[in-house]
Amino acid sequence: MSYAPLLITEDGVARVQQALADQGLDGWLLYEFRGQNWISAELLGAGWTTRRTFALIPREGRPKALIHAIEGSSWRHWPWDTDRYAGWREMEAKLAALVDGRHRLAVEFSPGGAVPTVDLVPSGTVELLRGAGVEPVSSGDLVSRFFSAWSPSQLQDHRRAAEVVAEVGKGAFQEAARALRAGEAPTEGSITRWILERLERGGVTVDVDTHVAVGARAADPHYAPEGDGEAITPGQVLLVDLWGRVSDDAVSADQTWMGWLGPTAPERIVDLWTLVRDSRDAGVALLEERASENREIMGYEVDDACRAVIADAGYGEYFIHRTGHSIDRKLHGSGPNLDNLETRDIRRIIPGVGFSIEPGIYLPGDVGLRSEINAHFGDDGPEVTPAEPQTDLILLDV
Repeated sequence: MSYAPLLITEDGVARVQQALADQGLDGWLLYEFRGQNWISAELLGAGWTTRRTFALIPREGRPKALIHAIEGSSWRHWPWDTDRYAGWREMEAKLAALVDGRHRLAVEFSPGGAVPTVDLVPSGTVELLRGAGVEPVSSGDLVSRFFSAWSPSQLQDHRRAAEVVAEVGKGAFQEAARALRAGEAPTEGSITRWILERLERGGVTVDVDTHVAVGARAADPHYAPEGDGEAITPGQVLLVDLWGRVSDDAVSADQTWMGWLGPTAPERIVDLWTLVRDSRDAGVALLEERASENREIMGYEVDDACRAVIADAGYGEYFIHRTGHSIDRKLHGSGPNLDNLETRDIRRIIPGVGFSIEPGIYLPGDVGLRSEINAHFGDDGPEVTPAEPQTDLILLDV
């Protein structure tokens, strides 16, 4: 990575310690083992670990790591104090000493498994901490602030990727229409290949993928064709979901576009699309309203606002996933999700975090429609990408 991990810098530790004081926490205990906790690994700058590691960022004083005796070379970058253990008895004794006198510690866990993206410390390790007198407190808000918030350069990179993704997404419909007019028998697979090639040509080259679905296949939210998939023929909906980022340090753009393979779409399809679009826009409106009032907002509240539009129209049972997922260096990130269906995400949406907004209606065996945009929540509220989201169903002259 091209940046210094947060917790090996004096400024980073100072910022975390201020947050710990603000939240009334005695410290942040970061656990890592064989990549299980990617949040800890990235914040600590840890490479591959084969033994259990603990690192304590106390509310006051110097950080300290407890590592296995054979992994010293993996911690040469660590500028703070280090202790070592070899056997499990020694590890448990030294862990107890490390947390002694510090009752409330932030840990990557979620009571009841409510937020799986931060529920990364094994239950047995949580039990071990409780046995040492620790009250584990979910680190969810710390993760949002110090792991999932975008840097200015990541925001810039995301904006760039978003416009490329939008151009390619819209272009995919025109390519499908061109191929039909030319008698080339386009398929989900052929349009998939076209999209991937155009994304790479546009500089979106990392974690790139797409889901192309025609007709009833669009009713499966995570459908992806095998091989050539289904034939693309007139008189059907076409869904194009595509994503990617411009570098390993960047943040992905993730969008879904909808079209109809014909010059006019049936009224029923237009009505479903309008519901999906209005649901999406209701979420943006709520984010803008809370920001203008300087009132906090949580992920589940945005989900409720979007879901109400679809439910009030009688399609609530067909909106079968959360409204949106966090986006950080992972496409499905560790910050707040817009979710009050799959989980109840009570984490605050704080300045710096980003996420998708993607309501959908899925009628099994019939049709599915979704609209997906991204939003970065800044000090002044949400910035939506791409700059010109889809407003009307794309109609194709085939």
